[in-house]
Amino acid sequence: MFCASRLTVRASGVRSALLRPSFRTITTVKATDAEETQILVAQRKNRPVSPHLAIYQKQLTAVLSAFHRITGVGLAVGFYGVTAAYGLGFTDTAGLIGIVSALPAAALFGLKAIASFPFAFHGWNGIRHLIWDAGYFVNVPGVYKTGYTVLGLTVVSALALIFI
Repeated sequence: MFCASRLTVRASGVRSALLRPSFRTITTVKATDAEETQILVAQRKNRPVSPHLAIYQKQLTAVLSAFHRITGVGLAVGFYGVTAAYGLGFTDTAGLIGIVSALPAAALFGLKAIASFPFAFHGWNGIRHLIWDAGYFVNVPGVYKTGYTVLGLTVVSALALIFI
């Protein structure tokens, strides 16, 4: 009996609150352009600032993604730069062979290293992306396994390219 009367009172209280209209009066004021600018500046001061990338812990996935983009741009700039220089007639085949053969062994080794590591990394990481596109290793352990595999293959193949 007590519960039934309590439910009735509660239900009637909810019903009366829903049926009772509530009114608020509002007024709008047209702001000038200068006032709108001030309001906008004040709102922008209260917005949160995005954190800098330096506060995040470095993850293999993010680092490999960044290096894939960087090596892609670097290889493209180098390829198109050499092609443009060759095509515009700044040098010819005999000139290129003469320049390379005149380099000391240490400089030639360094140039090979500078060219082979980005080339090897970008190639192996591209194959990694093709494997992902096929639907393999698309989980967290698989992503890390393929990432470390790419790093290992990069070192081995870059060293092989350097010592050719």
